[in-house]
Amino acid sequence: MDSQENLPRKIVPIVPVNDASNSEDEVQMVSLYAATQKIYPRSVQGIFAKWRWMMVFITQLVFYGLPWIEWGQRQAVLFDLGARRFYIFGFVLYPQDFIYLTAILVISAFSLFLFTAVAGRLWCGYACPQTVYSEIFMWVERKVEGERSARIRLDGEKMSLEKLVKKTYKHIIWLGLSIWTGFTFVGYFTPIKELGMEFFLGNMGSWEIFWVFFYGFATYGNAGFMREQVCKYMCPYARFQSAMFDKDTLIVTYDAERGEPRGARSKKADPATLGLGACVDCTLCVQVCPTGIDIRKGLQYECIGCGACADVCDTVMDKVGYPRGLVKYSTENAMKNHWTKEQTWRHVFRPRVLLYMGILAVVVMALMTSLGLRKPFKVDVVRDRASLARIVSGGKIENVYRLQIMNAAEKALSFHLEVEGLHGLELATESNVTVASTESRWISVRLQLPYDVAQPGSHPIEFHIKSADDSGQSVSELKEKSVFLVPR
Repeated sequence: MDSQENLPRKIVPIVPVNDASNSEDEVQMVSLYAATQKIYPRSVQGIFAKWRWMMVFITQLVFYGLPWIEWGQRQAVLFDLGARRFYIFGFVLYPQDFIYLTAILVISAFSLFLFTAVAGRLWCGYACPQTVYSEIFMWVERKVEGERSARIRLDGEKMSLEKLVKKTYKHIIWLGLSIWTGFTFVGYFTPIKELGMEFFLGNMGSWEIFWVFFYGFATYGNAGFMREQVCKYMCPYARFQSAMFDKDTLIVTYDAERGEPRGARSKKADPATLGLGACVDCTLCVQVCPTGIDIRKGLQYECIGCGACADVCDTVMDKVGYPRGLVKYSTENAMKNHWTKEQTWRHVFRPRVLLYMGILAVVVMALMTSLGLRKPFKVDVVRDRASLARIVSGGKIENVYRLQIMNAAEKALSFHLEVEGLHGLELATESNVTVASTESRWISVRLQLPYDVAQPGSHPIEFHIKSADDSGQSVSELKEKSVFLVPR
């Protein structure tokens, strides 16, 4: 990607203005595209760097550790697509519970709106998987190849034994992390302990192999090579985030009024005497930026809001004896009106933010309430289309139904069936049925009604299904509506 040999070129004729003796046009080759420049971020320490690494630790502890936690006799979090069951700690969900996924997506969307309205690309800078894995891969790179200057020097050298060993060692670690990441990802859909045995014995299924290496390859490519290009060119959030910004959104900001005019100076020199601002033009804010931008040029869509430039600028201000905060999280209105921190935060929690928080709280409470009141089983009633209604021995009218009973509890349940809605309506089949834990069972149910009890047509009825555990203690009750057909 560093070479321009195969890039499209345009022939631009240049016609001399004052040279009448030159009758032929000069031709110059102009590249339409600039070559991608590799970015070598410098390591940085500070409060925002600590928060960033704390989020790296938390997110990866959850991601890598969650599949190994057991809940009873199973994996605590497992999305078993083959059996169409989704285990999340004490909950067992079925495809019919799609509404919960919808609620989670709504919560995620409003959380993103809230974070963006409050502090811009807060998600991008601290918790986005692209940022997290890029941080991990860059940490490995620094440990193997050295700091920024050492990496630049190493890449500029010709191939040598030292360079070969360092590059090979780095990529081996990267590949190991990537494969482990892909393995963990698949472990959310296949029991991870069984997957581990199959992995080492070479007995993995074709789809498992595909997703382990596909996800691993994506991690290796995105975090190892593409890094800032994903944030700048591939991520759609970078393009529409500005629609959720306003003048009271916290963003990483350079105080141009205090910092300009910038320039180098002695530590003992008085900047006012020299006619200079607080910025010493050290360019460290550019060197630590993971996307390679200059925050002093103002807000740019490439900025992921990680605060690395604020950390390094505070370090420089401490060294030269100037107050901190030349680069900081602030808002456009706060910078313009010279607000204090208290005034800034009061305007950050504006009606728009409070509205997002209110909607988010309502949706979360609704989801938690729904999960808390959720029945431990589900029942679907389906009429037998092959035999809508018929007259059987004894002069009774019979309708046939198929009931699917899904036991969402992790213990066997016994179910007692009753029906009501018409006088004389009774079950002609067994009214008790047992369903094993987290299993689904179809049963055929026949309902009979004495002849001439009801008028011809469709009559509403209601199934009552009561569940009980092994001890006979009632667990829950469910009602399902249907119709009983009386032929003419």
